[in-house]
Amino acid sequence: MALKSLEDLLVHFARDMYYAEKQILKTLPKMARKADSKDLRDAFEHHREETETHVETLEKVLEQLGQKPRGVTCEAIEGILAEGKEIMEEASDADTRDAGMIAAAQAVEHYEITRYGTMIAWAKQLKKNDIAKMLQTSLDQEYAADDKLTKLATKVLNKEAVS
Repeated sequence: MALKSLEDLLVHFARDMYYAEKQILKTLPKMARKADSKDLRDAFEHHREETETHVETLEKVLEQLGQKPRGVTCEAIEGILAEGKEIMEEASDADTRDAGMIAAAQAVEHYEITRYGTMIAWAKQLKKNDIAKMLQTSLDQEYAADDKLTKLATKVLNKEAVS
C-alpha cells in the first residue's frame, strides 16, 4: 500500500498494531505459564483479556476506515517478543526470569503506547473522533498495564531477583 496521506499512515499503523496485538495474544499465555509470581501471572492473564478487546477495537477501526481487518507484519514487535522468549528460555532462576519477563513485557507496552498515541493524534487531525476515542481506551489500558508491571517490579520482583 502506498502511503500518500495521513489516513494511509493511520491504516498502516492500525494494521501494524492489529498484527502486533494478535502476536501478543499468542505470547501472553506462555509468559503467564512461565511466571513464578502469582501476581505476575495474574497480570499477564488480565492483560490477555484486555488484548482481546484491543484486537476487536482495531477491527472496528479498520472497518470504519473502509478496510478489511488484516495485519501487516510488524518486525518491531517480532523483535521485542523474540527478546522476551530468549529471556524465558535462558533464565534458569525463577525470580530472575520474572524480572526479565517484566522488562520484556514493558518493552511491548511502550511500543504499544507509542503506536496508539500516534494513531490517536492522527485520528483527531483527520476529524475521526470516534476512532480516536476507541483507541484512547486501548491506550489507557496499555498505560495501566505498564504501571502495574512497574509496581510489581520495583516493590517485589526485582528485589527477589537480587538474592
